Amino acid sequence: MSLLVTGSIGIDTVKTPFGVSKDCLGGSAVYFSMAASFFTPVRFLGAIGADCPFDLKKIFKGKKVDLNGLELRHTSKTFRWAGSYQGAMNEAITDFVELNVLAEEPPQMPEEYKDSKFVFLANTAPNLQIQLLDQLHKPKFVAADTMNLWINNNLADLKQLLKKIDCLILNETEARMLANEHNLITAAAKIEKLGPTVVVIKKGESGSIIRQSDGQLFVLPAYPATVVKDPTGAGDSFAGGFMGYLAGQNKTDFATLKKAVAYGTVVASFTISNFSLKGLTKTTKRDIEKRLNTLRKTTTF
Repeated sequence: MSLLVTGSIGIDTVKTPFGVSKDCLGGSAVYFSMAASFFTPVRFLGAIGADCPFDLKKIFKGKKVDLNGLELRHTSKTFRWAGSYQGAMNEAITDFVELNVLAEEPPQMPEEYKDSKFVFLANTAPNLQIQLLDQLHKPKFVAADTMNLWINNNLADLKQLLKKIDCLILNETEARMLANEHNLITAAAKIEKLGPTVVVIKKGESGSIIRQSDGQLFVLPAYPATVVKDPTGAGDSFAGGFMGYLAGQNKTDFATLKKAVAYGTVVASFTISNFSLKGLTKTTKRDIEKRLNTLRKTTTF
C-alpha cells in the first residue's frame, strides 16, 4: 500500500563519544524512507538546495523509494544541523541549525502522490504539515511527528493538525509538555482527546508506549543493543519501521499496531549502531527478522 513521507533532507555534523561525522547525510525523510523501504514502497517528498552534495538516487538505489517528489531549488541552501551527544547519549545538544530550504514554502506534491493511503508528516511547522495534508485525497492513516518548539510557539496550529491526523508520534519530553502531565500513560490519554486515535511515545533506551483511544495499551522495551555510536535519526527510523509495516500490511488494528512498534524498535537499533545511514544501509530484512525474534524472546514470559 502506498506510503508517503514528507520531511527534511539535511547536511549533518554529529559529535558523539565515538567520533565526529562531518557534513554527513541526515534529515527525517531520509532516515524514515530508508527504514520504511524494508517493508513497503515509499513516496519521498522533500526539497534540497543547490549545495546538497548527496546523490539521493545513488543512495537509495535498489530500495523501494520513489524520488519523483524530490525538489531541487537552485537558489536555495539545504537544511543543516550540527549536534553533539554526551554520556548515555539520551538527548542531542543542538550546536547550530540553519533551516534554509525548510523555512521556505513546502515542495509541490506530484499528482500521482495525492492518492497515498498511508502518510507520515515528519517534524516541521504544523501549518506546513496541514498544507501538505490538505493536498491528499482521503488517506487511510496519517501519522505526524512534532517537537517542543512547535508545542511552545505554535500550539494553536498544532492543535488544528491533531484534529486531522490518526496518530501522533513524539518523545516523552514532548508528550509531557503537550499534555501538561508527567505520567506518560495519562499524557497519552490526554493527547488523544485533542484528536489522534493513536499516540506513540518514544522513551529512547527505555522503549516506547502506544495507546489507542479505546484504552488499549502496549509497552515495549528497547532492543537490547550493545553498540550505540550515534542516536541521530533513531526516532525517524522508528517511525519508518512503524509506518512501513502498517502500510505493507494495509491494516491498523491494534494487533498490527503492536507489531509495527516492535519492527520500528528493531530498525532503530540498527540506525544507532553507526553514524548517518551506515547502520541501515548494511542491514537486510533477514537481519531485522532475526532481531525481532530476539526482542520477542527477551520480552515474553
